[in-house]
Amino acid sequence: MKSGSTSGGNRQKLVYDGFLVPFILVTSLFFLWGFAHGCIDVLNKHFQELLSMSKAKSAFIQFVFYGAYFLMAVPAGMLMQKVGYKRGIIIGLLLFAGGAFLMFPATFIQTFGSFLICLFIIACGLTCLETAANPYTTVLGPPEYAERRINFSQSFNGLGWIAGPLVGGILIFSGSGGGNKFSTIALPYMLIGTLVLIVAIFFWRIKFPPVREEIEASATDNSGSIRDLLKYPHFILAVVAQFLYVAAQTGVNSFFINYVTEELPALTNRQASLILAFGGMGLFWLGRFTGSTIFMRIIKPNRLLAFYAMANVIMMALVVAGLGWTSVIALFSTYFFMSVMFPTIFALGIKDLGPLTKRASSFLVMAIVGGALIPLLMGYIADISSMAMGFIVPLVCFAFVFYYGLSGYKAGRTMQTA
Repeated sequence: MKSGSTSGGNRQKLVYDGFLVPFILVTSLFFLWGFAHGCIDVLNKHFQELLSMSKAKSAFIQFVFYGAYFLMAVPAGMLMQKVGYKRGIIIGLLLFAGGAFLMFPATFIQTFGSFLICLFIIACGLTCLETAANPYTTVLGPPEYAERRINFSQSFNGLGWIAGPLVGGILIFSGSGGGNKFSTIALPYMLIGTLVLIVAIFFWRIKFPPVREEIEASATDNSGSIRDLLKYPHFILAVVAQFLYVAAQTGVNSFFINYVTEELPALTNRQASLILAFGGMGLFWLGRFTGSTIFMRIIKPNRLLAFYAMANVIMMALVVAGLGWTSVIALFSTYFFMSVMFPTIFALGIKDLGPLTKRASSFLVMAIVGGALIPLLMGYIADISSMAMGFIVPLVCFAFVFYYGLSGYKAGRTMQTA
């Protein structure tokens, strides 16, 4: 039974009655994994200097982190089917916290590989969280508001992206590690690990009402298969668009500090990380918040996606041109236009899939592996040419996202609203 579907006349609510507390708790997860993602982008530049490694080698941070999404997405989906969303989320939170706390002994081992193992464990936990939270938010209220709901939750993910490089940049580049030059790496992870454990306790203690329409149907339906999903071209194109979007976003994040300090040599790494936190990630949060609360009320989600993607193609062209402050401003302006892409592609991709939704969600989360591969290519181009030339790669990625928002989202769908 759908309750609370009207408010103030015949206007529907964003969330069904009885689901507000679960919606708030699930939304908190978006902040937590945003913080974790923001921290690893600070690590890139830090390891380049700490271990005197190339840009391409430092990109193995992203390769391992996002590679975990590829390896864990389908198992995470199976886990949700077996133990349910609530228990699956708690398992994800415990993995997240465990990997974060392991950063402390890794600072004494002092090898690149030991830190990569910690990041892999963290990412396995995040995969469980994303596999559950993204589709869960889409079914907690009226279907016609699914895109707005997931974008609203993802706006808190944007706050995490601000806090990650801000806290990470201040602590990691603080130079207060004493005799152990690696010790500052553990500080932000000990902080987030503690917070994650507190959230896990809340999830354990609070009861979640079942969402029977989509969640239980997809959990018990055995007819869904990969072959069935291949009958939906809009979903297949969504997986490609998500792969390329995450690739572009991760590439921009990973080499933001490199690009800014090369274009503006007077800036320090710490100053560049603050620009990333307040300039880039601040705009990222603003874009998600305004996208869900303002723009998607007046502009259809696919059209907003297409417009923002084309804007980023233009921004990337300015970045490649290497025009000093103009290019730096274009680079962090990119974050505003990236803001709505992941949740909007996700919501458009699972639209009209019915009992196939949960399986489809696993593949859309798996598409995050794009973040593992493209930074390696960007780092290689930067090492043989220049950092500016490396940004040609995200330019091409955003061009495909533009196509998906323009027409790819409705491919093969017999009923859609353009």
